[in-house]
Amino acid sequence: MSSTPSGQDLLTEARSRGATRERAREAIGLQISIFSFILAALVALPVFRLHAAPIAGPDSLGQFAALMSAVTAIVVFVLGRVIAADPAHRKRLGVLDIVDIAAFAFAHAIIALLGWTLAATIVEAGLIGAVVYPVPVLMLAGAAAALTAYVTYYSATHLDLQLLATVLAVFLVLGVLASMLTASDPQWWKENLSALGMTDDLSARAFNLTLIVAGILVTTLARYATKGIPTTHPRGAASVRTCLVIVGIFLGLVGVFPVDEHFALHTGVASGMVVAYAVLIIAVRRWVPGVSRTFLLVGYVFTLLILLLSVFFAVGYYTLTAVELVAGTVVFTWIILFIRTADALKRDARKGGED
Repeated sequence: MSSTPSGQDLLTEARSRGATRERAREAIGLQISIFSFILAALVALPVFRLHAAPIAGPDSLGQFAALMSAVTAIVVFVLGRVIAADPAHRKRLGVLDIVDIAAFAFAHAIIALLGWTLAATIVEAGLIGAVVYPVPVLMLAGAAAALTAYVTYYSATHLDLQLLATVLAVFLVLGVLASMLTASDPQWWKENLSALGMTDDLSARAFNLTLIVAGILVTTLARYATKGIPTTHPRGAASVRTCLVIVGIFLGLVGVFPVDEHFALHTGVASGMVVAYAVLIIAVRRWVPGVSRTFLLVGYVFTLLILLLSVFFAVGYYTLTAVELVAGTVVFTWIILFIRTADALKRDARKGGED
């Protein structure tokens, strides 16, 4: 005699399937890491020819590990997104989906590239004159690729709004920091932050490319963060999305139009980005009534801080670079906080619906 499974039995079965799938993903991640370790070590063998290598700089272990990890990050991220796709709900990818995947794959690659480069530079500063012996060169190159593969795979298979916000923050910080450290003009800061993108060297191109990709990431996050956000305003979610998309598009255009070549366009899109942010700060209380008072207060304080810094610049107390750095940090901190707040609102709404 058969019996109909109860709701509790179905829930237990669903959780069991979820746990099994998670274990399978973890096993695949470990296998990819092991393969990346072996492949990186094998590639390092003919590159270094079993010779000692410097820690950082040209033809160094740090340079090889950074480049190998960047390539690994791109491949593993795309592979991870394929593995993470649910076969029961798989749909054909659109143009925006492909752009999103490409942008986040590139962001992971840049994070790996700059992260390992900075790590090697810091270690070399503490071990001046030291070199890495042949066998450790192979082991460390493989370890860097393996760790990058594991972290990237986890990110790709567990991608949610909070993780996306973290990726955006790390990408921006490393991209701008690397441009600062490698700028051909050591006195760039006496002009403005946009001076980092004015020359034709690699540093300037990296800075402009960082802004372009960051703009794409912001527009991607805007679409995901505002999708299904609980609000009583009929066009609240659409209005928030529009402002965030404008910020993302204008941020990308700041990188497309360097200030020395397109001063008017560069200044216009940079100013437009600030205006869209200010509108969002003022109207978010009406568009999304569920946000907390603390979050609203943080937005008002951030806006007042930007205005105060602008006054300091007008009277000659602060440089424009200082104002841009602080203002940029404040704006993107608020955007990341909003993304996390929106995610929390949606989670609470789902739990309320289940109850």
